[in-house]
Amino acid sequence: MEFRSLNLRLHRQSRIPPRVPISFPAQAPRRGRRLVLAMAMLALVVPSLAPSLGQAQVIIIEHNRRLPPRPPIHIPPTPRPTPIPSSYKIRTVEVQASIRDQAAKVQMSQVFQNTGSTVLEAQFVFPVPENAAISGLTLLVDGQEMTGKLLKKEDARRIYEETVRRQRDPALLEYMGQGLFQTSVFPIPAQAERTVEIRYTQLLKKDNGLIDLLLPIGTTKHSNKPVETLNVTVRVEAAEQIKTVYSPTHQLDIQRPDNTHAVCKLSLRDAYSPDDFRLLYGTVNGLVGMNVVSYRPSEGDDGYFVLLASPEVKSALAEKVEKTMIFAFDKSGSMSGKKIEQAKEALKFLINQLKPGDTFNVIAYDSAVESFRPELQRADEPTIKAALGFADGLYAGGSTNIDGALQTSLKMLNDPKRPSYVLFMTDGLPTVGERDELKIAANARLANGVHARLFAFGVGFDVNSRLLDRLSNEQRGQSIYVRPNENIEAHVAALHTKIGSPLLTDLAVNFEFDRVIPAGSASPISRTYPRQLTDLFQGEQLVWVGRYKYGGPIKVTLTGSVAGERKSYTFPATLAERSLDETNGFVEKLWATRRIGELIDELDLKGHNQELVDEMVQLSMRHGIITPYTSFLAEENTRLADSRDNSRRGAEVLRRELAGVAGKPAVEQRYYKSRLKDASGPASGNGGFGNGVGGAAPAAGFAGRASGLGAKSSKADFDAVKKMNEAKGLAVVTLDAEGEVQVLESVRNVGQKSFYYKEKVWQDSTVTPEQAKHAVRVVQFSPEYFELAASHGGTLAKYLAFDEPVLVNLGTKTYQIDPAPAEDTATEKPRDK
Repeated sequence: MEFRSLNLRLHRQSRIPPRVPISFPAQAPRRGRRLVLAMAMLALVVPSLAPSLGQAQVIIIEHNRRLPPRPPIHIPPTPRPTPIPSSYKIRTVEVQASIRDQAAKVQMSQVFQNTGSTVLEAQFVFPVPENAAISGLTLLVDGQEMTGKLLKKEDARRIYEETVRRQRDPALLEYMGQGLFQTSVFPIPAQAERTVEIRYTQLLKKDNGLIDLLLPIGTTKHSNKPVETLNVTVRVEAAEQIKTVYSPTHQLDIQRPDNTHAVCKLSLRDAYSPDDFRLLYGTVNGLVGMNVVSYRPSEGDDGYFVLLASPEVKSALAEKVEKTMIFAFDKSGSMSGKKIEQAKEALKFLINQLKPGDTFNVIAYDSAVESFRPELQRADEPTIKAALGFADGLYAGGSTNIDGALQTSLKMLNDPKRPSYVLFMTDGLPTVGERDELKIAANARLANGVHARLFAFGVGFDVNSRLLDRLSNEQRGQSIYVRPNENIEAHVAALHTKIGSPLLTDLAVNFEFDRVIPAGSASPISRTYPRQLTDLFQGEQLVWVGRYKYGGPIKVTLTGSVAGERKSYTFPATLAERSLDETNGFVEKLWATRRIGELIDELDLKGHNQELVDEMVQLSMRHGIITPYTSFLAEENTRLADSRDNSRRGAEVLRRELAGVAGKPAVEQRYYKSRLKDASGPASGNGGFGNGVGGAAPAAGFAGRASGLGAKSSKADFDAVKKMNEAKGLAVVTLDAEGEVQVLESVRNVGQKSFYYKEKVWQDSTVTPEQAKHAVRVVQFSPEYFELAASHGGTLAKYLAFDEPVLVNLGTKTYQIDPAPAEDTATEKPRDK
């Protein structure tokens, strides 16, 4: 059998063009071609081996066999079209998963298209660990069931090594240490499509009260074209109440029809290299449920934790909690036209959402400050009707008295026992009354005698964004920025959905360790974010991250006020003494994401502090979280080891860029900062906030921008995906100081490591110059290379899957992987390498 390779995978290097697919001449139809499509199922079945998540690999295997002779056919002497090189693309991926308690039924459907001019013979290969809790695996091609067999790990490793060596392609190394399910061969005619469907059932793992589902949608990441549409739907049903529903990889649309059901959806378009999909959920009966996920890569250092706290989705108690709402709306002259109409509709929406027992008032301001009523009003039918009439009568004109409007709003609140919220909207700078930013903030602090939470809406780019951040920071709220041409009402409605039904207010969390803490020692819990715990709302989930000093069993107590009474809820948990793998590595990156956001915020609001700048630069470099102030780390001439110069450059950029308070760059930077601070998923993967900051994934940031598009994507999202596709999905995406998407091809995030392209070598950010001097040299595809890839159960292999030299720390040693010598071009077809 003769092997010739066709590499159609997504290349893992950015500075060398991808290999050109080998074209099979039309004059040689008697040579068979086999297309092997490998899809990793490991991630589905062993969450503890999440570092080895699935990839997809395509190779061509030519067989020296003859096909039956064809009868002669008369072909008219007409020009023939140039054959299209053998290639394929994945048009759609549809995943439907149903989970009942810990049992999952999964159906994955993918549509492959042969975009070449010759028939391809396809074979599907599924790496599956021997101890996988999976059953009922069925593969169908266009509705016809395929046969297959399961190979043991030893046989599978041999196949992996042979394929990697012949293909000179390290991507399949990620399957090392796994078994193999191999199917029979089937043809895909030229330009034809085949629908491949996989069905299986699986018993899911449960750890620390969380049930863990992993779906390998990352199997598409080695396609040579982006996936046109990718949809995932997971339906969860449980006997007990579902509390925690969390994805560390993607920002999901989560619907909770009742306390025992959840529907989670992900929809991406033009997705180049999506991360594998991971969903965690927990069940417990009662008002509140809590779960703790921890990660401690080294016993000598503090670990990382994330606390997930969720109340009942449908709670009768939430209806009994009475709150006070103040709606302060800007009606200055700059609000004229479409903005004032949207603001009025948003105001009427808020008024209509008030519940019996709530108290409220409306403050409208321009040069002067006007109240709907002189004092707070009960939300009943007559007052709501009158307030709607007041909103209809608003018109734009005059200047902007921000200080007066704030003081009027806050001084109207008089009951510290009631949850109180101020929704403050402005589209401009203070032009009347007090104009000094610090004095306005100080006046607001003095006026807020009931510890109300203030949510600041900045409309357009003409607002003082630093002032709004200062106000929301000090008043335990949040800044929301509405860009030009965005709908004000949509942003207001989204906030009200979040805070409309407070359930637990004035939160506090206590960790009680099952050990004696030495007297006078520092707190075993430190650097927790958000810094201030406030309220927990019906339908919301608290995501609280921090560092811990001691591992082992703990008791977590959440305390809060419920309808005026102080309540406590206690749950057991365990903090890892040392993590044996990177399954929960997302916790460290989530903590780093929020920490960087907090550092930028402190530097923005309190001024220069070199120690904070040093820490921000180091965290950014180590975790590949590139900000507008650290993008110089990606430059070719930046030396990662020169911490003094890098900190100096970071400080210079910070001083310059954060000096502005109004305009598009100023607003975009404060928006960026808030997404880091509020991230519920790590800034990870190939781009920005991985799918999960700000959202889950990442909840929050620019997840869609980096890896695919959602149904409500903007033009900016499409532009970002276009740039990411041009980088073959391997770059890191961030924003620059102007708020524009920046694609950094010289940075890659792989697992828990970040790599930078320096001096024609991919350098692990943790490798020191001294370690580099003593690095063990290993030649790619040598026996030593495969032994290294197989070590630690194959979990380190993903760090060796580079096409260029790579310098990396693995375990306690440093390695430099050098490319294998060039192939003999006399016997092999040349490759564009």
